[in-house]
Amino acid sequence: MDRQHTRFNRSALVLLALAPLALAACSNGGKAKKDQSYLAQDVETLYSAARETLAKRQYRLAGAQFDEVERQHPYSVWARRAQLMSSFAYYAAGEYQEAIGAAQRFLSLHPGSREAPYAYYMVALSHYNQIMPVNKDQKTTQQALDSLGELIRRYPNTDYAADARLKIDLARDHLAGKEMEIGRFYQSQGLYLAAIIRFRTVIEKFDTTSHAPEALHRLVESYLAMGIPEEATKSAAVLGNNYPESKWYERSFKLIGRWVPDAPKKMANQGGQ
Repeated sequence: MDRQHTRFNRSALVLLALAPLALAACSNGGKAKKDQSYLAQDVETLYSAARETLAKRQYRLAGAQFDEVERQHPYSVWARRAQLMSSFAYYAAGEYQEAIGAAQRFLSLHPGSREAPYAYYMVALSHYNQIMPVNKDQKTTQQALDSLGELIRRYPNTDYAADARLKIDLARDHLAGKEMEIGRFYQSQGLYLAAIIRFRTVIEKFDTTSHAPEALHRLVESYLAMGIPEEATKSAAVLGNNYPESKWYERSFKLIGRWVPDAPKKMANQGGQ
């Protein structure tokens, strides 16, 4: 996901600038002192101090200071602003759970606010940025898909939703990659039925992802290895019908031609099925 995260960070920073309260987006942050104590201060002084800290890119500390605005003045307009700014500051610091918490507090108190789309976006971004490599558990990927989907359902015509749609495509591709990794492992161990289940999951649930052509080819390989040439021929025909220029179709065509008599005729008859 490194390349995807690079694209994500760039687009995220652009969209964060659209938020009604966000400052210029930056990266990296200083650590807030866990035992930081605050004297009671007027709300404007507290909020201004937090903004200054954020401008210095001391993101964790800024998040804590915005939280203090909310703690000392919980029912003020400043508290509402501070919740969103706290979410942004923690997000910039890479403290994604804290960013989610601040955004969700805002939504629980102000569900009908005009800033609600931004809060949902912060939740979705924070989940998305926690997506793990395909060799790790993909719970966070599903959480990202769920939160991105909720944003699109609630606010389909916003700039945030437009970015969410792109990220959903990337996250789905990531989940398909996980299925492919498991399927390839099973295939390498001669566990062809288990491999087929994984490859078929890619075809049935993630057919629009970049992994679909390879999944069809791996089905051809697995069915041939199990001695089921009819199913192998069907998979090759679907591959040729949908991805005729793919390298995976070229490989499948060679395999079918080698192991299945009259394969070209069968593939021609089954390609539209």
